[in-house]
Amino acid sequence: MRRRLLLSTLAVAVVAILLLGIPLAYATNRLIHEEAQQSLEREAAAVLAGVQFRLESKQPITKDLIAQEFPGRYIVVRLPDDTLITAGTAPPKGTPVISDRRSTAGIQVEVSEEASQVEDDALRSMLLIGSLVLLGVAVTVGLAMVQARRLTLPLIDLAETADRLGTGNARPRRRRYGIPEVDRVAEVLDRSAVRIADLLAASREFASDASHQLRTPLTALTMRLDEMVEAADYPDVVREEGSAALAQVERLVAVVEQLLARARHDRTGAAVPAGIDEIVAQQVEEWQPIFSRDGREVRLTGERELVAVITPAGLSQIIATLLDNSLVHGAGTVTLHTKVTNASVVIEVGDEGPGVPPEIERRVFERTVTGGKGTGLGLYLARSLVSVDGGRLELVRSRPACFAIFLRKATEARLANERVVSGPV
Repeated sequence: MRRRLLLSTLAVAVVAILLLGIPLAYATNRLIHEEAQQSLEREAAAVLAGVQFRLESKQPITKDLIAQEFPGRYIVVRLPDDTLITAGTAPPKGTPVISDRRSTAGIQVEVSEEASQVEDDALRSMLLIGSLVLLGVAVTVGLAMVQARRLTLPLIDLAETADRLGTGNARPRRRRYGIPEVDRVAEVLDRSAVRIADLLAASREFASDASHQLRTPLTALTMRLDEMVEAADYPDVVREEGSAALAQVERLVAVVEQLLARARHDRTGAAVPAGIDEIVAQQVEEWQPIFSRDGREVRLTGERELVAVITPAGLSQIIATLLDNSLVHGAGTVTLHTKVTNASVVIEVGDEGPGVPPEIERRVFERTVTGGKGTGLGLYLARSLVSVDGGRLELVRSRPACFAIFLRKATEARLANERVVSGPV
């Protein structure tokens, strides 16, 4: 934009200067030639009058006297008796001259001047006009640069402010630039920053309050389940079901703790280096009976003894969400494949169904986006949970659907902890 403003201002200024400079140069050149011609006419008339006066008063007429009175001119005087008197230096043959000839009472006078002298005067005038034109262009460029900077820097600053708002830094800057239209935009951005800050604060307070309020009934439910397990008359059945319910409640408690960590901006939550084999196997064991009722199978493949930075209960919830998604929207065998890359430990969950519809493929992780059989919150919350532990959840294949959980490797986590403890280098 700055370059465009500079070029447009410069173009307007150059056109204006040329529209004034060209006629001025033409008029100046013509005026110089006209003044030279008029000067020769006056000199010729003066020489003729002087010669006539001297003839009438019987005074001598000499070329030295004429040359002394009119220096720099070539003057030829022809008297009535055909006497020829020349004064000054004759121009070389072929040299352009400007001359004027007068005659009266048998006296003829011709005054000449080399045209190069007049052209030199005209050239000096043209150079002066050209210098003024260049000076005008230079001043215009300077003013255009100042004006372009004055207009573009506020816009760059406003773009940075808008970018900060997009990253969640909703602090108004309250800067003004002396340009009414730009100041109006700055005021709108400041008001938007205040509103965004209020909304973020309300959202964090809600998450914190909800997490805090849920912890109490979940704790009470955990205690009751413990008592049920301990007091069971039929331990083989009740104890097994109670233990499973207790595991689910403990997982839900961990999820609530993760939500509370997110509300407090704790990006790692309670993540620790831990093995993922037991968590994945436990989820396969839990979900296999449900898939079997629909004539489907859950299969576990890939590498074993992998260690990642996780919140165990949170990872269980994420895998459970993906398995439930495959149960509702997918078909055929569901495969959980574990592997390790240079940067991450990866858990892939895929099925043999029709996959993610093209119209929601790019928005599948957005809140309330669903294929029509769910609330649209499962994948959104699963991605939120894995991001708390510093990982990410991605759709790596659309048809058939395959989701991948990328977890931080334990070595990377230890290095990050060491950096936090030791401080920046």
